This record gives sequence, structure tokens and C-alpha cells, in this order.
Amino acid sequence: MSASYDAAAVAALADQPLSWQDKALPPAFWGRTVTEVLAGKPRLSDLPTPLLTLSAQGLQHNVETLARWCTKHGVELAPHGKTTMAPALWAKQLDAGAWAITLANAFQLSVARAYGVSRVIVANSVISPLQLRWIADELAADPSFEVMVWADSVRTVELLEAARSAYVDAGARQLDVLVEVGGDSGRTGARDVETGLAVGAAIAAAPTLRLAGVAGYEGAIAHGADEAGLEHVRSYLRDLAAVHNGLQYDADVVPVVSAGGSAYFEQVAQVLAPLGKDGARVVLRSGAYIAHDDGYYREISPLGSVPRTDGDRLMPAMHGWVRVTSQPEAGLAIFDAGKRDLPFDEGMPEPQLLRPRSAGEAVRKVEGMTVTKLNDQHGFLRFSPDGEPPLVIGDELRVGLSHPCTAFDKWGLIPVIDDADADDPVVVDLIRTFF
Repeated sequence: MSASYDAAAVAALADQPLSWQDKALPPAFWGRTVTEVLAGKPRLSDLPTPLLTLSAQGLQHNVETLARWCTKHGVELAPHGKTTMAPALWAKQLDAGAWAITLANAFQLSVARAYGVSRVIVANSVISPLQLRWIADELAADPSFEVMVWADSVRTVELLEAARSAYVDAGARQLDVLVEVGGDSGRTGARDVETGLAVGAAIAAAPTLRLAGVAGYEGAIAHGADEAGLEHVRSYLRDLAAVHNGLQYDADVVPVVSAGGSAYFEQVAQVLAPLGKDGARVVLRSGAYIAHDDGYYREISPLGSVPRTDGDRLMPAMHGWVRVTSQPEAGLAIFDAGKRDLPFDEGMPEPQLLRPRSAGEAVRKVEGMTVTKLNDQHGFLRFSPDGEPPLVIGDELRVGLSHPCTAFDKWGLIPVIDDADADDPVVVDLIRTFF
């Protein structure tokens, strides 16, 4: 059964007034609500650069595609909400059947609670006594609220129990805890099966905690799709399954077995989905898939440019829009977006389209241009210094982007457009983020 959310609270986002704090919007929109702005059917040309936009078609396609894929392959989906931190987009994922929303820390959990998300996986250890007290209060105040946190050491379990036992009364709802399993050269997580089993035993013995399953993140184990990398991922997943198989759960617990970012979810289903036949709930936590990209995930996703599984391919649903502001030397143009505006940690933006210079013109695909560097607020676009320059100052470009997780956090409000390939797309929504 999918998690629920407060639909009224999400809908109320459209009633919030817009202001100078929303860098995606021109002054003409300040003081109006989202609903009022959208009623005027604004177009891309009404918005300033630099800009990040989302594709309505792409978002819907990606949400539906992965939901279908999970159903077919016998796994649940708890999308990692930290990718977007946008309750309106979480709502789309939950409406499509997502079992939960995954988040990374207590602040992000507070956003989920503000929008009534009923089931959350916090893919991290939460050991701050202040945060654990707040979670205890939320569990006590709302019997329908479910939250799971992670632990990868006995010490973590001891800290969880000490903070909670000093605060909650006997008989208070237990906190569900998943054993986090890691791997060599990975991130956090128990590094071997024996340690994982010891952590699980400590959770089961703690009065205010409940052993609820195992979890991990295979995306930190490999960074490519060659067979050696995929086997490394599978080996890690087999260890995660071994920890699960060695734990003793309470009779009333449906244990969660969770892994799966947006790079190797087909490997997760291959190794872990069979555990569902023995009563486990196997849960993917893919997040970046909702926007996909024109870089890292285009190349690595199982449903990317070189698919490794069945199903429709994902679509890039985020783009940057930049304006040339300087041509200081032959073969170089400087545009008005930089590290504060566009992601750069998994590859530079990719020049794709040149917007019409005047009414009646069409967009044109561009070739032979490369973004070589980003400063804080400037981008460096290189092309052949010979002949007539392909650009002039004032030209606007669409650029493809790599890595959604470092794109959304740069924008508190993101326009959604109907057709990113159109001459002048219509803005059909404005998505609020909370970072």
C-alpha cells in the first residue's frame, strides 16, 4: 500500500505569493501567486536567464515508467526525495504507487511531515538526541506515521537507545531501525556479514527499538556499467541478502530489504527480489530517475541510452537555459550561468539548442560547442576560432545537464514547461523546493 500525503498542503503551494527571492522569475511576477501567474500562460521567453526548467512530459513519463518497471519486477519503490526536495513531485510519485519516500536527514524528514507524508525511510543514522526526541514526539502524535532509520554499528544502536530511553515512557512506540550494510570502498554501512548480524542483534535487544530489516546503497560500490563493476554490485547485494537471512525478526514484522539508486536498480531486482517470496518487502530507493539527465544517468541508468533491462527508456526532464554575455576572444563565449546555477560535479553542461533570435524563427540544434569550465556565475563555451562565430552576444542556449541531485538544490522555484523542444515553451507549473 502506497504512503499517503496531505494533498491540501501540497495544493496550497500554488497559493503562496512569489517574490524577489525566486530567482527563476522576473519582477513582473512578484507579488502574485503561482496560480495567478500560470493563469496568464507565461512562456519561456517571459523568464530570465540563467534558468533551470523541468519537462512536464518527461517527469510524467519517468514516474510512470519506473512505477511500471517496479511492479513488473516484484519490488516496491520508495523514491529518494532528497533529489528534488519538492513535495509536489513527491506527490506525483506517491500517486503512482510509491510505497514510501526516502530522505537523508532529520531536516528533510521535517519537510515530509509538514506535507503529511505517512511513511519515510531516513537513509542515514540519526543519533542527535534532539532529533530523536522530535521523531519520538511525531510517532506519539500520529499513529499512522511510519519512519525507519539506519544503523551500521553497535555503538550507533547504543546511542539510539540511550537517547530514546531517557525520553520516551515505557510502552511508547518503538523506532524501526534497518541494519545498514556497506562494502569495500563504499560509504557507510557494516563492512561484513558478521558485523551486520551483530548490529541486528543489538537492535533486537534494545527495548525502544525494533529490528525492521536491512538496507544499503550499491551506488557507492561501483561507478561504471562494465561487467566487472556490475559483478561488484551483485556481490555486495548478496552480502546484504546474507545479513537479512541471518537476522531474527519479531513475528509481526514484515522485514524491509532495501537498496537501489538510479544506476543499478536492475541488479538490485535480480539479486534481492527473490527474497520477496520468503516474506520480505524489497524496496528500491531510486531518486534521480524522475528527472534523468543528459550526462551521468543517461550513460549509467539501466533504462538509459544503453539499456540493460526491459521497459521504456527514461527521458531527460531537466534543462538549463543560458545567455551569451561576452565574446572576449576567438573561439570563446561566456554565458551567464555557473556553479551556483547548474550542476557540474558529474560533467559539464551540454550545448543542445539555440533559441530563436527573432519572432518566426525556429530553434536550431548546435554542434561543435563544448562547455569547458564553470565559475560561480559564468560558463565558458568553446568552439572553433576559425571562420564566422556560431554565436553572438545575446544568444540563448538550451544546455543538457548531468546529475539531478546537484541541480534541484540550486533553485527554490523551478518552472515546468510543456515542451522543451518548442520554439517558445509554455510554463505549466512552478515547483517549490526545500533545501
